[in-house]
Amino acid sequence: MKKRVRLLIVLAAIGLFLYGLTPARAEAATPGTPAPGASAPAPSAPPSPAPPSPAEVKRLMDETIPKLLAEHHVPGATVAVVGGGRELYAGGYGVSDVPAGKPVDPARTAFFMGSDAKLFTAIAVLQQVRAGALDLNADVNRYLTAFKVRDTYPGHPVTVENLLTHTGGFDDTFMGLAQAGPEHVGALGATLAAHQPDRVRAPGTAAAYDNYGVALVGYLVEVVSGRPYDQYLTEHVLRPLGMDRTTFTQPHPAPIDAELAHGYRPEGDGQTGTKGLYGPLTPTGAAAVTTAGDMSKLLLALLGNGSVDGRQILDPATTARLLDRHYGPDPRLPGMAYLLEQRDRNGLRFLVKDGDVPGFHTNVALLPQQGVGLYVSVNGDGEDSTGGWTTQQVLNAFLDRFYPAPAATSPAPPALTSGLDAYTGDYRSTRTSQSTLTRAAALMGSLHVTADGGELTVSGPLSRDPQVTETHWRQVEPGLFQEVGGTARIAFRTDASGKVVSLLSDADPTVAYEPLAWYQAPGLHQVLMLVSVSVLALSLIGRSVAAAVRLLRRRGRAGRPAVRLLAWATTALLVAATAGFAMLTADSNALNQTLFLGDSPLLTLVPVLILTALALVVPMTVCTVLAWMKGWWGVLGRVHYTGVTLSALFFLLLAGAYDLANTGALDLIG
Repeated sequence: MKKRVRLLIVLAAIGLFLYGLTPARAEAATPGTPAPGASAPAPSAPPSPAPPSPAEVKRLMDETIPKLLAEHHVPGATVAVVGGGRELYAGGYGVSDVPAGKPVDPARTAFFMGSDAKLFTAIAVLQQVRAGALDLNADVNRYLTAFKVRDTYPGHPVTVENLLTHTGGFDDTFMGLAQAGPEHVGALGATLAAHQPDRVRAPGTAAAYDNYGVALVGYLVEVVSGRPYDQYLTEHVLRPLGMDRTTFTQPHPAPIDAELAHGYRPEGDGQTGTKGLYGPLTPTGAAAVTTAGDMSKLLLALLGNGSVDGRQILDPATTARLLDRHYGPDPRLPGMAYLLEQRDRNGLRFLVKDGDVPGFHTNVALLPQQGVGLYVSVNGDGEDSTGGWTTQQVLNAFLDRFYPAPAATSPAPPALTSGLDAYTGDYRSTRTSQSTLTRAAALMGSLHVTADGGELTVSGPLSRDPQVTETHWRQVEPGLFQEVGGTARIAFRTDASGKVVSLLSDADPTVAYEPLAWYQAPGLHQVLMLVSVSVLALSLIGRSVAAAVRLLRRRGRAGRPAVRLLAWATTALLVAATAGFAMLTADSNALNQTLFLGDSPLLTLVPVLILTALALVVPMTVCTVLAWMKGWWGVLGRVHYTGVTLSALFFLLLAGAYDLANTGALDLIG
């Protein structure tokens, strides 16, 4: 089980970075359900108690965080909690610099934000909307002058709001866009123009976490304000709130850099430093750093109608707009605010933004009804990529301690057990890349749904807990399922004919899972790939041993040596490509950094090996036909040659299906 979990984590990490529907553009929703952008009622809950006391919060954090750091092998953490209009607690745990043993200071130690920086992007966009410089419903091409978004879906332009809800429809491509240091970072606009991904779905039809889209909407702020993005944030968000230990500028100001936490990933019994934290896509989180003390100020402003201590960044109406629900295909599940995700726990609905970059994992949570906010960040990837789960566990502990689930007042309704077969099959994430080798994550990162005993079983990485790879669900409403023994929910969206078009989860509204045809099933592909690789590897070993034996015994070469050499070379190339991919994905934490930087020669070597094998398999196929027509070798020799050819063809077919040989990936890395 542990090996299987590791494999799932490794391949799912390829695409780790690493998550208002317009009805006229969308697929028809389940009859009788409200429009996808409509507000969904939050779970019912009793009146909220007063915020916890500072002493209670400190006690919980002191109990929880050191234990989690030790459990997940993470060096340090910083945390801030606000409530009732004031900072309740800010604390530092562990170390920010492992070799120096430097402790974390919540007021001075800056941690990289990762995607938590997107919250600042949403604020900046809404400031420009309030000023009349941007229109949420406008085509983004209205504002772009240096380049344009391609018109892939005529009549369906990408709008500003699409970019704020991850519904722009861009392919998920991020490889090679980060840098190890801040010295030679490219311009935001030029990078967006040079690396515009394909549009793979009409805007507004499905959510798919979109770093390019967020970088693009941040660039719009730069265009309409006439100020570089980092300077705009300094002038309109950071300075007004007194966030003087936060920056989006590269290189960082010297006083901040002097207190900067270092990111780590486990290596053996120790820790090794991470890279890939800088780059041109600043609105998505590249290079952005902050402290727990500064984040307290931001949280207080967002919970205080846009201002704190008389310092305002948004007016009350715009703040409410930021936090309101703007997208969600099923009103029974949490949806999207502007770059904030709705989540449910213990009968509460709250807003979350988490961030993950090599060595740093962050979580921001806002409970607007309770007037409470939490920020937590760690500077380690953790064993088996559990750094992000560590911050989620801190948030869960906080909610469970101070906002526990109310006691059940009535028995659970009986499960609806009929019609479950309509939901079975395989589903693929909308975050699956269509153009880079990160698409390989779909081979192990997809979901497989089966029905048995009146329940659904979902196999695959659906839970936020990386150790949970199988979950069980009972139907509580048509198309709506609740986890057996828990409160998590999933829903199946159907079209007007009743055909399932997507699986949705309350764990993450920034992604949907789309059904696959039987021939697209990852389980089938795994079997074919395993058989193909096994045949190729055994053939390579057998041919190599046979050649060595003939050489030692001074025997002549086998018949048709050129034809046999062709098979040997093709086999060797594909086995080498498999070994290279295995090396590339062996350490999920190192893989994240590699994909951010695009700096591993294996990212180039694996596609080149596969493409070379593709060139050789054509004459190899011709030789297979000739072998049977002309009776080359004995029957067993021909069968063997045919088996190797078919294995090579199946391997290459699957490599093409998962973009392992896509030259577009090479262009992006280059």
